[in-house]
Formats: sequence, C-alpha cells, structure tokens
Amino acid sequence: MSASTPAAQNGPLLRDIHLPPQPSWWPPAPGWWVLAALVIVAVAVGIWWWRQQRQRRALESQVLAEVDRVLALWREQPQALASALHQLLRRGALRIDPLAAQHRGDEWRQTLARVPVDASTLEQLQALEAAMYRPSASLDVEHAASATRRWLQLAWRQGASPRARALEKVVEVRS
Repeated sequence: MSASTPAAQNGPLLRDIHLPPQPSWWPPAPGWWVLAALVIVAVAVGIWWWRQQRQRRALESQVLAEVDRVLALWREQPQALASALHQLLRRGALRIDPLAAQHRGDEWRQTLARVPVDASTLEQLQALEAAMYRPSASLDVEHAASATRRWLQLAWRQGASPRARALEKVVEVRS
C-alpha cells in the first residue's frame, strides 16, 4: 500500500449515522389492546345494566299503574277495592316468595313484613284482608292505595328471591 492513498492518511471512509425509521402507530402495543378490550367490556356491561334498569322501571310503573287503575274502578266500593288491592299484593308477593299465594294469617303477615315498610303501612295492608270480607267495610281508600303502592314499589325494588327466579325460569321453559 502506498502512503499516498486518502484512506490510509485519514482512516476508512465512514458514512453518517442513519437513524431507524419512526415506529408505526399500527399495530398498537399489547397494553393498548388490553385497554381497548376493557373499554369494550365496560361499555357492553354499562349498556346491559342500563337496559335492565330501564326494563325494571317500566315494569315497576306498570305495576303502580295497575294500582291506579284498580283505584279508579273501585273507589266507591270499599269491599271490591280491598279485594282488588289484596290481589295485587298477592301477585307482588309472588316475586318475593313463590308460595305467597298460599299463605294465610300469620304467614301472610310475615310475607308482607319481609318488605321493609313502616308499621302503619303494614297495618293498612292487613286491614285490606279484613275489609274484603265485610260488605259494610270502612276503608280509607287513599291510605290503602298509597300503602299498597308503597309496598309494591319496595317489593319490586327488593327483587325476586332465588326461589322465585328459579320458578320463573321453569315457567319460561315450559311456555
């Protein structure tokens, strides 16, 4: 080699530093995939919960509208009103206990007491049972209707017992 070559004098010829290309935004890192899956699951659960609540409120308003309908039909006939309100209570109690329709006396009082209402409401509801068997029953129509409405609303919000849910599923399968 001769000493006159430029490489020998200055060292080897080097190129400038080349930076790697910028990272692509696609595909995202695994953490972003996990976050996206969690957001999708949270949105799906939120939509399901919202629909369940909306359906529950719609059914609850139908139950309370039934009390108003009974009150409009039988306001002037206390015995018939007491009987109709009592039937609504029995139907609502089926949500708590599938055997509630068969309860009488103390068992029925205990079923009514399973819903957390005040003592005056329970007294009004028990007065319905006595009033529906007396032709000349004296019944405070507004208090009886509001007690029924309050009990049904709380019973509906309390939800169905596991036994009642199992019975509902059996009935749905047979239908």
